[in-house]
Amino acid sequence: MEETYHCSDCKSVTAVINDHSTGDTICSDCGLVLEAYSIDETSEWRTFPDQSNHNDPQRVGDKSNLLLSNNGLTTLIFIPPSSNSYLRRFNHATMKDPDKGLIEAFKAIEAMSERLGLVSTIKDLANEIYKKMEDVKSSKERNKNAMFAACLYIACEKLKNPRRMKEICWAANDLKKKILGRAITEIKKILDKRMDDGKARNAGDFLKRFCSLLGMNNKAVEAAQEAFEKTQEVIDIRRAPASVVASIIYMIAQLSGDRKHIQDVADATGVKPATIKKCYEEIYPFASRLVPAWYANEEDLKKLCIPRRNRKKNPSFMTANGAKLALRFCR
Repeated sequence: MEETYHCSDCKSVTAVINDHSTGDTICSDCGLVLEAYSIDETSEWRTFPDQSNHNDPQRVGDKSNLLLSNNGLTTLIFIPPSSNSYLRRFNHATMKDPDKGLIEAFKAIEAMSERLGLVSTIKDLANEIYKKMEDVKSSKERNKNAMFAACLYIACEKLKNPRRMKEICWAANDLKKKILGRAITEIKKILDKRMDDGKARNAGDFLKRFCSLLGMNNKAVEAAQEAFEKTQEVIDIRRAPASVVASIIYMIAQLSGDRKHIQDVADATGVKPATIKKCYEEIYPFASRLVPAWYANEEDLKKLCIPRRNRKKNPSFMTANGAKLALRFCR
């Protein structure tokens, strides 16, 4: 049926021409574009039949998955149910090795989620947790079914929709509760360690800003960054990364030309002075290994104030000619 419009230029009801390439509706009499960029909202089904008469309408591909390589958009051959096993073997061989295990894991987690009636957000988080385990190779040579179930259990906990271990074990084909408990403990340990590493990196990022607030020069900032990175390797310190950053800045500031009071460091970093002092006590014995040699030598390190805990070890300091050294103690 031919469409008719009232043309504002011709002042008459006239037939129109629909230009599907540009989406324009054009008056057939005067050529005026009556509508531009029209969108056809009907389904754009496409059919790719082979020699058979099988109707195979395909509109879009599968949704992207950021957890897979190439976002899961790798081209695969469609295998109809009636086909022989050769195509299946070829399809499986062309898939990348990491993706094979992940896809199988995601399918297993999805099946468990459906049995428990969980929402997709929990399933997606469980997939992310499993991907993290794969990245650190912790799930190799393990009970795969237990790892899938443990990831789902932790995802439920994190999203405030907890499930009992008994329920998870039922969804995982009657998995033993003891095996599930071990897998949950192992995964939580790895997640906590990765979280601590992330906090340390974030604190290192803040270090530059803290030094800038204190007005420290570029050389001092570089020395503080290098010292903070060494604390990860040299000391097993059980303190918040922000506290370690503050104590490192306090140490480097003492060696610079412009000394900073501990209260100034506390104001810039948001860490309490008492916390900085306690953390400084722990890193002070390692000062020679933390502070870069290009920034301060052994003589310069003697300018550092001595923490209260270390004073008894140094009751008297004499030079070779008998003169006393003027030592600075932390107040």
